[in-house]
This record gives sequence, C-alpha cells and structure tokens, in this order.
Amino acid sequence: MTSTPSTTTLDTELSAVNTILGSIGQSPITAFDFDNPEQLYIFNLLREVNVDVQNEGWHFNTENNYTLSPDVNGYFLLPNNVLRYDVADGQDKRTTDVVVRNGRLYDKIKHTDIFTSNLDLDIVWLFDFNDIPSVFQRYITYRAAGRAATQLVANSELVKLLGIQESQARAACLEYECNMGDHTFFGWPDESTYHSYRPYRALRRS
Repeated sequence: MTSTPSTTTLDTELSAVNTILGSIGQSPITAFDFDNPEQLYIFNLLREVNVDVQNEGWHFNTENNYTLSPDVNGYFLLPNNVLRYDVADGQDKRTTDVVVRNGRLYDKIKHTDIFTSNLDLDIVWLFDFNDIPSVFQRYITYRAAGRAATQLVANSELVKLLGIQESQARAACLEYECNMGDHTFFGWPDESTYHSYRPYRALRRS
C-alpha cells in the first residue's frame, strides 16, 4: 500500500521508522528521503502494519451504534477511514445486510443502494499512527520491524528476537484493551448501568 506521507505524522512515524532501521542494523535518519527505496519501503511497511493491526478492531477505534444518514440521493458513502462495518445488532435484526458496491452501501436483502432512513452501524475506524495509544504504536513498530527483518535481513535469530518483542508488545495491548474496554460476559449494552453485588454494603446494613 503506497501512500503519500502526511506532514502531521512525520515526527512520530520518523521515530518508528528509526526503531525499525535500528532493528535491522541500519543507521537512523533525521528526515525522510522518499527517493531512497529502503526508507520508502519501511515507511509504507509501517503504514501497512498500522492498517493490519487496527483492522482487528480494538476499543480505541471501534464505535457501536454509529448513526449515518443517507445523502440527498439516498446513498450511503462511507468515510475513507472506515476499515470494517456492520449493521448494529445485525445478528438479531435480519432486515438489513449491507455491503459496499460502486463505492456506496448496498442492501443485499432489499437489493438496492437507495435508503430512506438512517442506519446504525458498528464501525472500525482507521486512525493515523500518531493518534493511537502508545502501546499500539509500540506493537505496530515491533511488528513492522519483524516483517522488515524477515524480508530484508537473512538472520533467523534476529527474527526470533523481534518476534519476542512483538509478543510482549501485543500482551501490553491486550492488557490495555481489558482495562479500557470495560468488557463483561453479561453483555450489558451501552448507556446502561449495572452494579454487581458488593459484600461491604451488606455488612454496612447489619
């Protein structure tokens, strides 16, 4: 995935690229030179891994029940930074099943791309590298370093060591996800409140 670098993300992406370069035994750089094929390759590699990681859908880039409205023609044109989407509660409400065709949403049940009402979607967004939590920046950097080592350096031991770093960084992401996501197996929906049994309250009444 070749892309033009954004001027607002160069500083953060520059430090990540330098980490990757250091991992494969290359000297750090002070500014990007996209006429240099190795730098361009690693920069695009970082962005590809950023997409791959965010495409998994994490607490920081997933929004449920996000309401979209059709345009004047009845079309739903998804923003460019939407990675994945699905109709909210689509498992229970089998009245709409959408896919993208010709750049806009298409309802496979009603066989049309023209809509007359809003849609609530569960959306996974793609954010710039410098706008995501630091634990994910570190995970993406290590994962990209492992891929760079695999493709640019014939050193299996280095790949293994970078794989250990990647695994540790992913564990930190999972810890962050558990702490920030407030997940529960009870399945309580958004905008609801649940207070579990608290023994100290029973003791206080006695």
